[in-house]
Amino acid sequence: MILDVLFPNRCIHCNTIIDSELLVCGLCFNQIHFTHYNYFENNPVKEKCSLLFPVENAYSLIQFEEESLSRKIIHDLKYRGREKTGKILANWTTERLNFNNKKPDLLINVPLHPRKLKERGYNQLHLFTETLSSFYKIPFDHQLIKRNYYSKAQALKDKKHRLETINTFSVTRPVSGKHILLIDDVFTTGNTVSSVAWEILNAGDNKVSVLVMAVDI
Repeated sequence: MILDVLFPNRCIHCNTIIDSELLVCGLCFNQIHFTHYNYFENNPVKEKCSLLFPVENAYSLIQFEEESLSRKIIHDLKYRGREKTGKILANWTTERLNFNNKKPDLLINVPLHPRKLKERGYNQLHLFTETLSSFYKIPFDHQLIKRNYYSKAQALKDKKHRLETINTFSVTRPVSGKHILLIDDVFTTGNTVSSVAWEILNAGDNKVSVLVMAVDI
């Protein structure tokens, strides 16, 4: 309680004091552009994925626009140590995404290289994935996919280097006959998601769906 008084939680957009479990105030929440995509139908994420690999379903929670609150939320999660933002984004997702008794078998997220994980202190997708796992009662596996090489953040790469994802990832154990929901933070070119998806598809008779926090369209 003393910390709450001395260092109250504030809206990341307007700096208004808010409840400790919130990320933004009510007024700023209305500025977040949720996609309202249908997970089971065609949408921009599914259409982009379909050009890169066989995808079952796809969904994005928010739009990742320039100079937007959505972009600020993702950057705070990834670069400013606000790990709990992952749980808030997951709660927003569960309020909007219903698998309609067609749940995937397993949740996995794009991994960080051990060096990047040490630098950041956390994988920004872990708490998001674990919160979804608890809500939907779907198991998760943070060890199934490993990143083979250390690289700088996608946001800091030029377009040419964003395409260099061949052999970036590998599957650590046999997996077959599973419908896997692949989770990432931002869908831009789709090359990172595609690289992981092909590792899963080539590992056995698997299916892949995609869930991202934000899509850059």
